[in-house]
Amino acid sequence: MTAEQLQSLFLALAAVLVLARVLGTAARWIGQPPVVGEITAGILVGPTLLDGVIADHLFPGDIRPMLGALANLGLVFFMFVIGHELDLKLLRGHEKVAASISLCSVVLPFGLGALLGLWLAGRHAPGSELGFVLFLGSAMSVTAFPVLARILADSGLRPTRVGGVALASAAVDDIVAWSLLAVVAGVAGGGGQWRMLLAPVYLAVMYAAVRPLLARLLRDRGDGRGIGADQLIVVLGGLMLSCWATEWLGLHFIFGAFLFGVVMPRQISERAHRQITERVEYLSRLLLLPAFFIVAGMKVDLSGTGLRGLGELSLILLVAVTGKFAGAYAGARANRVPRTQSGVLAVLMNTRGLTEIVILTVGLQLAVIDTGMYSLMVIMALVTTAMAGPLLYVLRRRGGGLAALGAFGEPAPQVGTAAADVKRSVPVGRGPGPR
Repeated sequence: MTAEQLQSLFLALAAVLVLARVLGTAARWIGQPPVVGEITAGILVGPTLLDGVIADHLFPGDIRPMLGALANLGLVFFMFVIGHELDLKLLRGHEKVAASISLCSVVLPFGLGALLGLWLAGRHAPGSELGFVLFLGSAMSVTAFPVLARILADSGLRPTRVGGVALASAAVDDIVAWSLLAVVAGVAGGGGQWRMLLAPVYLAVMYAAVRPLLARLLRDRGDGRGIGADQLIVVLGGLMLSCWATEWLGLHFIFGAFLFGVVMPRQISERAHRQITERVEYLSRLLLLPAFFIVAGMKVDLSGTGLRGLGELSLILLVAVTGKFAGAYAGARANRVPRTQSGVLAVLMNTRGLTEIVILTVGLQLAVIDTGMYSLMVIMALVTTAMAGPLLYVLRRRGGGLAALGAFGEPAPQVGTAAADVKRSVPVGRGPGPR
């Protein structure tokens, strides 16, 4: 790296921090999750405005691979925390209704997305049309579990029956979405697909060998200080090896990060569990995730979007919103959930957030979708994320307040949740406006 490149990199990192902070704060001020502003910051400096002149000056081409590497590292930590905080205890007491809502809110948007994919494949599929169709269906099926958890906490719905059902349904949705994406990655893979046959072996090793080994290595030291630096290095080293393994298998590294988080032992102390989450989040939250947001936003190019592109965006939004709303609402009503609470669940399940951006990034990296489709889908992700707060505010006012919204059946059990973008969201119970 030359001295000039090093100088450019330092300036670029400073720009990432400032842009993400300023636009994230602006989004928070109007009652939106900061991620909406941070992705928007990347879009504003990308090729959509002024033909990318701003990005060319702030982020020269020779340092963008370095920014991309930092962004990918942030993605690794984010996916690890998602897996680490995925707790199937959320399903207790909600098994039937959560399964129904999750099934309907995945199958319907997946089917509609796949049908839309058949129509759009001729224009936006750079490779396998089957991979494109499956990917679009998968992308439409996503619910952002961590953002949803924060929305529930900030709106006061977390300890209610609605909150428990929403979290349980979103947890199942996440598992299904990542499984579908793994299939897409397999379909889209190039040479060396024979390695994917070893994926079951990898899964078996992770659960049968790695999980019990981690349980022994991560035991609380008994001195009240929780885990030490050596134990954290074990976690980070194992995380990187898991990412390497899934890349070698022909899958994407995010699956290695996610699965390593899933196999983290749950029998370790609450202190150790919390420390692992907080320390990994701290590594990524200040710089790595903002770099991911900016890099993801910079890939959006709406400069050539004409009437046809606007028509495609309208269809994408229609399919995304209708599929999730109708699916979740029907699943809830099938279990005799009252109409208002069913509407709340439908709004919550339509939240896509950063999880959708992650999936779209993977699709672009795997060459399953082109830049045009990526750009339109990012806009869809921003719109559906921004919808949740105002719609919940309206339902809360019309539904008679918090107690009426949350109360059908017994209160939900208290189960803690955390994730990288949970702490990046804002209260929505008061509706739009400054905090």
